[in-house]
Amino acid sequence: MGNSGFVPDNTNIKKTSGTPNLFFDSKNNIEFKKDSENVIYKVTSTQLPAMVGGAFANVYLTKGHIREPHWHPNSWELDVVISGEAQISIVDPDTNKLHTYFAKPGQVVFIPMGWWHWIIPKSRKVHMHLFFNNDQFETALGSNMLRLTPPEVFQLSYGVDANKIADVLSPIKESVEIGPPIYEKRNQTPTSSTNSMKSEDHLTEEKSIEQISINFNEKKFNL
Repeated sequence: MGNSGFVPDNTNIKKTSGTPNLFFDSKNNIEFKKDSENVIYKVTSTQLPAMVGGAFANVYLTKGHIREPHWHPNSWELDVVISGEAQISIVDPDTNKLHTYFAKPGQVVFIPMGWWHWIIPKSRKVHMHLFFNNDQFETALGSNMLRLTPPEVFQLSYGVDANKIADVLSPIKESVEIGPPIYEKRNQTPTSSTNSMKSEDHLTEEKSIEQISINFNEKKFNL
């Protein structure tokens, strides 16, 4: 990464080169887009070369979605809620404890470098600004760890059935980033209207039968 990283340095800004580019619209660089309301925009030193030592993400999420579990091996993260409410959960690797924070507009959550974390919208919509102390920060996604680890490794490590794990994880075919993933519709045999009517009639018949009962010597008998 060269001079990129934790210690800001402005050696790339020369007096003789004139004023560097200091403006960029974050929405011109999409990091990931699931749909128009669940999208992550990112600004790094690729977009603003003078922004050494820091980066920014503009995040929009809606309820029912999640910024999937992940960690950043070379950067801390500061989450600032702009609108809505977000549940931000972090696993402390030193104490092996899960910490969960419910952040509202103006509140911030700090995530140390390398700590496993995820974000869940608690309101209908959430808008957040995320700041990083590395202009080329890296992200390790949980979906990649799960789909790229052979099922046999899970069995050997944790005693779970490799075949069952393979089946459970099979829908994860690519990086998720904003979950849940879009599952492929499985082939389903449509039920004909005739079969539906028969089924409904059968249920009605069963209900009618179940409703017929008699009491004999304080005991109930179904007919």
